[in-house]
Amino acid sequence: MVFILNPDVAKEKVDEFVLGWEQKGFSTILSVGTEHTAVCLIGNTAGVDLDHVVETNDIVSYGKRITEQYKVVNRTVHEASTVIRVGDVTIGEGFFTVISGPCSVESNEQILEIAQSVKKSGAKILRGGAFKPRTSPYAFQGKQAEGLEMLRMAKKETGLPIVSEIMNQTQIDLFEDVDIVQVGARNMQNFDLLRAVGGIKKPVLLKRGLANTIEELLMSAEYIVAAGNPQVILCERGIRSFETMTRNTLDLSAVVLLKQKSHLPVIADPSHASGIRSLVPPLAKAILVVGADGLMVETHNNPAQALCDGAQSLDLAQFNTLMEELRERAVLEHKIM
Repeated sequence: MVFILNPDVAKEKVDEFVLGWEQKGFSTILSVGTEHTAVCLIGNTAGVDLDHVVETNDIVSYGKRITEQYKVVNRTVHEASTVIRVGDVTIGEGFFTVISGPCSVESNEQILEIAQSVKKSGAKILRGGAFKPRTSPYAFQGKQAEGLEMLRMAKKETGLPIVSEIMNQTQIDLFEDVDIVQVGARNMQNFDLLRAVGGIKKPVLLKRGLANTIEELLMSAEYIVAAGNPQVILCERGIRSFETMTRNTLDLSAVVLLKQKSHLPVIADPSHASGIRSLVPPLAKAILVVGADGLMVETHNNPAQALCDGAQSLDLAQFNTLMEELRERAVLEHKIM
């Protein structure tokens, strides 16, 4: 259940309203937006007389019952789209933000060359895997803490904010200088980790699990926001289906539905969705057209020699061409790149 408050209500009255519900045993979440302030009740609200509350509280404009399990990430609670800022970079409504970089950080020289090139091409954020969750225990597991240090070096040299994937909550201190913490597909329902990143004061990029529903993704985001961190970016990265010719199946309908159901920004990852380099550019353009807030694309300075996922990585020239084509399309879609 959510109550939308009248404009310009004094903070003391809002606090009193919230405290009243908490004393009745409800958990509450206060959502302050640009258009209105909402108070969301978490608990068994079946016995709450909605009309009575509205009629007897002069600070309440109206109330709604929310039938979905996800509450605070629901657009009903927070009507205005959330905009996330990382330094000078904006992620959210009106912008199409491109994140690019290698699947894995391999060396100082490699990550710096890629960072300088993708920045020149127009990418706003540098991605790079340091800790790599791999299906096989014998596959390359990433440079780990050393890889994070290489990313920080590239950030210092280029000024690009950085995003990298965290594996578990014990690593949070290692990510102090990482601008956006990524929770990967395999960890989308690692609820202890979700609660932990809910306690940090930086954006979290949450990837959809390869066999998870849209609602499950929203419920995972709910864990993070309910724990105190409203800066969540949702990422559609393809789901597992019966199809074998691509690595996964890109669910473009998820991008549209997520934008309708939630106020959180939504990006997509055509590299992991397809697993095939030649499919990445056309899928990237489709992602822009369906209304996503951005894109995560894997690039490498030498894909043939990449330590992981070289087959789905664009080389630097291919990425530059893609960015030129995306800029032309962004103008038509009234998006800022």
